[in-house]
Amino acid sequence: MLKRVIMLVLLLAGCTAAPLSSAPVSSPSSPSSAGGCSKKSARLGPGRHTLTFGGLKRRYLLSVPQGHGPHPVLLNLHGLGSSAAQQAAYSRLPEAGSRRGYIVATPQAAEGRLGWTLPHTYGPDDTGFLTALLDHLEQGLCAERGREFAAGMSYGAGMSTGLICAMNGRLAGIAPVAGINIVQPCAEAAPTTIIAFHGTADDIVPYQGGHPLQNSSGRLRVLAGMVVLKPVEQVVDAWARVLGCTGRTTSALSSQVRLRGWKSCRDGVSVGLYTVKGGGHTWPGPLRVPRLGATARDLDATDVILDAFDRTPSR
Repeated sequence: MLKRVIMLVLLLAGCTAAPLSSAPVSSPSSPSSAGGCSKKSARLGPGRHTLTFGGLKRRYLLSVPQGHGPHPVLLNLHGLGSSAAQQAAYSRLPEAGSRRGYIVATPQAAEGRLGWTLPHTYGPDDTGFLTALLDHLEQGLCAERGREFAAGMSYGAGMSTGLICAMNGRLAGIAPVAGINIVQPCAEAAPTTIIAFHGTADDIVPYQGGHPLQNSSGRLRVLAGMVVLKPVEQVVDAWARVLGCTGRTTSALSSQVRLRGWKSCRDGVSVGLYTVKGGGHTWPGPLRVPRLGATARDLDATDVILDAFDRTPSR
């Protein structure tokens, strides 16, 4: 049990900790130029799939839109201790995304793991796996290269943020929900749209920073005290500087929701932070999980994410 708890804290430490191993940070591979768009035979279908990478059989759920394409691709990453099935249901991205024309893949962390291996941390090479998954989707479906995205909840939000630099600019945009401050900005970031959401009453990944997992108890609380997160607004401001954004604005969308955005960023990308006053460790929208805190019902993160990705220019 102690070993499992320590691994949880190491996972939460993410890129704020010293590297724990020399696990490779993967670069985008170069599939054939035509990829899945040239195939007239059977292609990947919706449902459950496996992909072997690094000697491990990895699982993912796939939602496929109507039409030949090419279609943008969205990776939908679950949180710590959650699952692909739970993330698919909670985020509603597979259903809503496929209606918008997105190929949506919701992968599962490696067998026996509570969550993802952030870049430069110990464990299976999840950056490599997710890169291979994008390559696999490009070969098996008519994917729109240059319009590949990632969204995630909690620790999945941290993983999606870490992919900005770990994938060497392959992603056109990310949408971290309740976890953008798990990973710190990198100076070499390519222009990438970032749409983040976070509740001020989140006591698992605190909005004001500090120690995560404040609602835990006993040994887990003590060990989580070794991890210190930076405030959400500070992290988003830092990303905006890295991405060359200017003209910051703040607007109240409702009594509960505030949007901090920038008028101009490099290469037409955008950065925005939706702050939910009193919001918990939750995905804004119609679904509530009471044990995670209050949920903003007048903000649908799923629609906002897809709207932002629709507007994001191709790589």
